[in-house]
Amino acid sequence: MSDTELLHKSKPEPVHRLEVFTGTGRRRVWTAEQKAQIVGESYADGESVTAVARRHGLTPQQLFGWRRQAHRQALRQAERCSPAFAPVVIEERRPAEEAPIAPAVPGGLQVIEIVIGAATVRAAVGVDPTWLRDVLRAVRAAT
Repeated sequence: MSDTELLHKSKPEPVHRLEVFTGTGRRRVWTAEQKAQIVGESYADGESVTAVARRHGLTPQQLFGWRRQAHRQALRQAERCSPAFAPVVIEERRPAEEAPIAPAVPGGLQVIEIVIGAATVRAAVGVDPTWLRDVLRAVRAAT
C-alpha cells in the first residue's frame, strides 16, 4: 500500500500561499567588513545574538562561529605584538634586613627578575622577547 492510498481522498483544497525562489541558490558571501560589523552588533549592550542573526538573515550558530573566529584572530594578533605586558604586583615594603637579595650577575648586566610560583626567571636587558615568552610559558606550565 502506498502513501497516497492512505491519504484522505476528499476534495483538494486550493493553494493559499505560493513561494517562488529565484536566483542561483548559492551561498551568500560576506565581506570581512560586513562580518565585523555584524559581530560588533552582537556585542552591543542589550542585543541578543539571536535577534542580530535574525535581522541579518543568519542562523545564531553562524554568528557564534563568526564571533569565535574573531576572538581567535584577536588572540593571534595579540601574540604577535611585541613586547607583551604582564601584570605587576607590588608587595609591602620590607625592612632592608628582611628583603631577599638576588645574587649579583657577573659583568654588571641589568636584569629583570620574574617570579612564577617557586620558580625565578632572570632575563638580561635585550633578551629576545620570543625566547623569553617561550621560557615563561614553559615555567608556568611546569608550576
